[in-house]
Amino acid sequence: MSVDPKQARLWIVGGGIAGMAAAAFAIRDAGVPGENIHILEELDIEGGSLDGTRSPAVTDGWVSRGGRILEEETYQCTWNLFESIPALENPDISVRQEIVDFSTKVKTNEKARLIDARHNIIDASKLGLDNRDRLEMVRLLSVPERALGARRIDEMFGGHFFTTNFWHMWRTTFAFQEWHSAAELRRYFLRFVQEFPRIHTLSGARRTVYNQYDSMVVPLQRWMWARGVDVRFATRVLDVDFTQTGQLRRATRLHIEDANGRSTIELGENDFAFLGLGSITSDTTYGGNDDVPALVRDRVDHGWSLWEEIAKKATDFGRPNTFYGNIDENKWESFTLTMRGDALLRRIAEYTGNQPGTGGLTTWFESGWTLSAVVAHQPHFPEQPKGIYTLWGCGFDIDNEGDYVRKKMSEATGKEILTELIHQYGFEDLLDEVLATTDVTTVMMPYASALLSRRVPEDRPKVIPDGAENFAFLGQFTNLPEDVAFTIEYSVRGAMLAVYTLFDVTAPIPPIYHGLLDPKVGVKALEAAFR
Repeated sequence: MSVDPKQARLWIVGGGIAGMAAAAFAIRDAGVPGENIHILEELDIEGGSLDGTRSPAVTDGWVSRGGRILEEETYQCTWNLFESIPALENPDISVRQEIVDFSTKVKTNEKARLIDARHNIIDASKLGLDNRDRLEMVRLLSVPERALGARRIDEMFGGHFFTTNFWHMWRTTFAFQEWHSAAELRRYFLRFVQEFPRIHTLSGARRTVYNQYDSMVVPLQRWMWARGVDVRFATRVLDVDFTQTGQLRRATRLHIEDANGRSTIELGENDFAFLGLGSITSDTTYGGNDDVPALVRDRVDHGWSLWEEIAKKATDFGRPNTFYGNIDENKWESFTLTMRGDALLRRIAEYTGNQPGTGGLTTWFESGWTLSAVVAHQPHFPEQPKGIYTLWGCGFDIDNEGDYVRKKMSEATGKEILTELIHQYGFEDLLDEVLATTDVTTVMMPYASALLSRRVPEDRPKVIPDGAENFAFLGQFTNLPEDVAFTIEYSVRGAMLAVYTLFDVTAPIPPIYHGLLDPKVGVKALEAAFR
């Protein structure tokens, strides 16, 4: 790179974890002054899909749309970043150290990973795979990704595989459906092979003290602001102009819209553009106790519009329609309970053997909605009042009929979803008390699992397209060979690669963890597959 980092100006489109990570790496490792970095964010808050906040649907309620599992071996770029960021409440330690300390103190050891229709906690350590399932898994791992193309998971496995405890746990841990990408599942098997023997306890998970917005986004935001990073909220980037000279390409102009109307930002020889693509939480809607969140089908909030415009300009800039084009394959509904009393949590702890924060995820694998729930360590929000408790859950088959509430989850009110949940636990004696003391916030997300859509490599652009001199693409819809898209790590690794490449940073990027290269990991995974 010929540009002096001290003279460089960065224009980062999108204030999610990928954009924030790019800013942090540019300051920490490339030597770009913070005041030279501009983040353009259409919303009025940073963090993207890593959220946790007051409920917009019920009074004095709380909500998280979802939560990402962190993992020790796989998240090397994430740990690299957060080793430099002071923790939310104790600036003497890093966010990384806080996560290590908290996960050591409050250990994850789920004791009720799978519950059947008769309210029995089953022995989920028995994965239930037969010889055909094992052979099909080996076949999937042995086929090169490009040869898999856009094949579905259910094209690679027989019907028995989808009845196993292994599939029930894997799909709900990582949000897979049978029709999702076989190539992406292959990547997940390779990246998380170390989780095979502990998938039933989720003991490999690492947890934050609070929700990930407060424990990760807020500390990173404070660190950036202290270094002068300019964050422009309510600023939408409509389009980007590019020029090409020979094989070299440059971003030359950003078209923006803010409170002052439409304008342009001209990109000179010292300017760099980092462009976030797509959004899994685009067009999110919320519901409360007595209403139902709407399902938006026509992309009204612009989460995909920039990528749509950019994709028209070069064949290697990706194909966004691959990911937003089939809402019914990727929509998801989650819910957050805000409880004025701990009766439900005490009963859950008694039933499961897990105190709040020590469980990972409980799934009713025979339920119509395929409900899952997790009780976080309390409080889950820094400002959560004493005596108020929260629980998060989701459904994976939201267009099926419930077992107790005889309607689709996607058509059920918050109180009806809570009623179904209580019945799935078998806590009917608590139903009236819990309904009277609990507010429910429901969340509909049309594109929540779009990252797992069937695709070919060309559907996702490279982080640094061929010949790009001053621009990069960010986020989970870029193509990072071997890595798994539906993770914080993917966003952070892509940001690190973008900054290090464009600014010739000589420090090494942490390598992708390959568990199968460790014989002990391979043996343990094999043993688990034969349980």
